[in-house]
Amino acid sequence: MNHDTLTVIGAGTMGHGIAQVAAMAGYETRLFDLEPEALEAAQVRIASNLAKGIKRGKVDPKEMERTRDALSMTTDLAEATNGASVVIEAVPEKLSLKQNLLLECANLTSHGVLLASNTSSLSISRIAQKVPSPERVVGMHFFNPVHIMELVEIVQGEETSSETVERARTLTKHLGKTPIVVKDSPGFASSRLGVAIGLEAIRMVEEGVASPEDIDTAMMLGYRYPVGPLRLGDLVGLDVRLDIAQHLFEELNSPRFKPPALLEQMVREGKLGKKSGEGFYRWED
Repeated sequence: MNHDTLTVIGAGTMGHGIAQVAAMAGYETRLFDLEPEALEAAQVRIASNLAKGIKRGKVDPKEMERTRDALSMTTDLAEATNGASVVIEAVPEKLSLKQNLLLECANLTSHGVLLASNTSSLSISRIAQKVPSPERVVGMHFFNPVHIMELVEIVQGEETSSETVERARTLTKHLGKTPIVVKDSPGFASSRLGVAIGLEAIRMVEEGVASPEDIDTAMMLGYRYPVGPLRLGDLVGLDVRLDIAQHLFEELNSPRFKPPALLEQMVREGKLGKKSGEGFYRWED
């Protein structure tokens, strides 16, 4: 049993997944969110993930009990971070929100606590700007669904120390994931490549080149993608995809990241993918 305490800030799609894998890895895990309803929903989703794991023979029933015992939830940030050795924020992709949150966490914790951001596109260097000791801030970009996806992208900001990067690598391995290390650059490695392919797939739909299903099949059978880029966009959320594309377009000034008109239209119409029930595919509850 790992006796280190790991705190996750934000109980949304990514936050509850990170909390689940941390608790499964034996960390005393605390999940924080301002909204009690978000914590309740996270608890339900984690229980569902574990139950599915048992059904598929991937999770032992005793492991489910240990995971539940290792996980606690709170709406009090001071309580959540007290005694923690690692804090991972997984709040929405807004720079000021992440900056202010990590500053508050830095003020609540000792200098040796690792502060990580799960951002998929924002600059780690900019997120760390307000933190008194930016050398301990690192990017840890998990992938959705966290309990299944193996990759964690570790992002080294301008001030991030080598020791912090190594701690993040070690933590990632303890969580049962595979780390890669990238320099702080717009979109890092995964988002930059993934979004470029996803946007081109949307342009192909826009131009009538092929149906979403056939484009996804081409990538799955021709390039061994586990999920096609359009279906993946639906899973991530087309509003999230649009936000990241706009950010990369502004940062890199490259036409390949200019959001397609079809994507902007779908988001305006509320066709956000799985979470709204419709995107490039229709989704049933």
